[in-house]
Amino acid sequence: MTRKIIEIDAHLCNGCGACAAACHEGAIAMVDGKAKLMREDFCDGLGDCLPACPTGAIRFVEREAKAYDAQAVSAGRAVHTCPGSRARALQPHPADVPAPSDGGSRLAQWPCQIRLVPLNAPYFQNSALLIAADCTAYAYARLHEDFMRGRVTLIGCPKLDPVDYSEKLAAILQGNDVRSVTVLRMEVPCCGGLERAVRTALSVSGKEIPCRVVTIGVEGTVLEDTGR
Repeated sequence: MTRKIIEIDAHLCNGCGACAAACHEGAIAMVDGKAKLMREDFCDGLGDCLPACPTGAIRFVEREAKAYDAQAVSAGRAVHTCPGSRARALQPHPADVPAPSDGGSRLAQWPCQIRLVPLNAPYFQNSALLIAADCTAYAYARLHEDFMRGRVTLIGCPKLDPVDYSEKLAAILQGNDVRSVTVLRMEVPCCGGLERAVRTALSVSGKEIPCRVVTIGVEGTVLEDTGR
């Protein structure tokens, strides 16, 4: 049938993921850092994704396409992209200004999970990356002030996530102007997987990017810091 459906210009797409988060039907997904219409029959033609796109990469077209399948959308809604994963820059306290008395968050962007963050986003440009094991936030009390301040924070756990982070991290390093990388890991052996993934990504990227590795003990102290 001929109907109204979206079309995504891959050349204009910056990989922010905002359209995928805005599509409540789950018709759009991020593939190799670009938004892609995955299911024609999941696109209702209403265009919630259009205003979410910051680059104008999405438009309506009239063409032959599968009919919208509301039943299939309803059945699969539980596994679609979480709206909370929409990429956005936050407004943390500036890196050179002390935090207010209530502490304040130093998180510079959302999402912060390595598996959810887009490959390309404006906040990556001219950035300092903090790649942290998620347990460090609970072990080290001053994480926001001592490590997150002034950095883009990515977190993950190589033991719990069934993926190799190195490929995605390499793509982020290759596609963006990253000034430095700080790895924050725990002393436990499984955190070695996070450090290895970052070192592999740096090697694959082909870029000379300074890398600092900080190891936190389970009692909350800094055991080793290779970057000072």
